[in-house]
Amino acid sequence: MKKVEDYVVSIPDFPEPGIIFRDVTSVLQDAEGLKLAIDGLQEKLEGLEFDVIAGTESRGFIFGMPVAYNLHKPFVLVRKKGKLPRETVSMEYELEYGSAEIEMHKDSIKPGQKVVLIDDLIATGGTIEAAAKLVELLGGEVVKMVFLMELAGLKGREKLKKYDVDSVICYEGK
Repeated sequence: MKKVEDYVVSIPDFPEPGIIFRDVTSVLQDAEGLKLAIDGLQEKLEGLEFDVIAGTESRGFIFGMPVAYNLHKPFVLVRKKGKLPRETVSMEYELEYGSAEIEMHKDSIKPGQKVVLIDDLIATGGTIEAAAKLVELLGGEVVKMVFLMELAGLKGREKLKKYDVDSVICYEGK
């Protein structure tokens, strides 16, 4: 029986020499790989009490939505700045080169709600940390962060040490 990591295509020296790019699209392109990915993420939430799942644009949508659907939970979008039509709260965060900003609708999280954040990848942890800060700004509590893949060599987990972080696949390198 195959594991979800068997569906991840690893591309050496992309985008630069020495980097191994872990391509999640190969998981999505295979029905069994996709099922294993969603089931793996969902298993990380077994026994956890929570109210809402939120996902970051755009692969957090892809992986978080089916988990929310399966568990009959609402799904909240965390988007790039300027993409949401109603009143929002936003958070800027640092990238390797420069900065970015994400936002959520101001009414998307109610005070006291327990929130799970889902994304495809944890690398440096900047995007998901900003998403967690938005949840907290709205009065929610981040009870877990779940990722399909983790690049342990980039130490994102260290940035997120105050949160419960879990991943389905963990790669030791960058």
